[in-house]
Amino acid sequence: MPSPQEKTWRAGRFWWDCPQLGDSGAYPLRAVIFDLDALSDLDLDGHRVVFNAAFAAHGLGIQWSVGRYRQLLALHDERQRVTAELRKRCVGTECDVLTELLADEICATKEQMFDEMILDAGLAPRSGLVDLVMDAFAADIPVGVVSSGRRAWVEPLVRQLVGEGLVERIVTGDDVGDGAEAYRHALWELGVAPHDALGVAGSAAGLRKANAAGLATVLIDPDGVAGGGAAAAAVRADYSGADEALRLATCQRLHAQWWAQHSPSAA
Repeated sequence: MPSPQEKTWRAGRFWWDCPQLGDSGAYPLRAVIFDLDALSDLDLDGHRVVFNAAFAAHGLGIQWSVGRYRQLLALHDERQRVTAELRKRCVGTECDVLTELLADEICATKEQMFDEMILDAGLAPRSGLVDLVMDAFAADIPVGVVSSGRRAWVEPLVRQLVGEGLVERIVTGDDVGDGAEAYRHALWELGVAPHDALGVAGSAAGLRKANAAGLATVLIDPDGVAGGGAAAAAVRADYSGADEALRLATCQRLHAQWWAQHSPSAA
């Protein structure tokens, strides 16, 4: 039986073989590219858990609750979050100096612990995710995943979340830098052009990166705080949906609608 990759090659599904935006009525969906945050709540159920372990390793009685960590996510840098928490518990100039040093040490400890802990953190796929990935696999539409993390833990985590053999390409921080370049690299590896792929992002930052790579993108935002607006093809709490599940047919419709409104011919 041919592998998903071999089927892709045999089908000739490369951007130079695909209809261009100017072709009449042609907005085919030829790939779906997720960022890792769209697969699972990596912040709350991953990074938060490891940070709590790092606090304990330093003898600190700090345990970030889900609610507290959601507040701290307004700060985009992990070190800023740790520093803000430490400063909340310590006031004074001398203490500020010590706080900066301690924040560095905690973040370094967290980085050391993360690779070992993340696969045992009990991360679960977002509701309805596996159904969408199975839809794409059955329709011979390749799936990619991008992450700024290390391949050593990203690959097994993807398999843990969606199963073996369902994701054709995984682009990690070991391959390219963070940002839109990860999506561009995934497009190149999948052999599709940006207008033939749908991005699925799990954060506002992920949405910006996918948009910068030229993808129509769905934002998964369970708490409704990430925004998105006109930058997203749709904003969903999860893949199950109270009214309509985010299955392949819905993705194809959202992708076609986005490009019907944003292609040069629509201007």
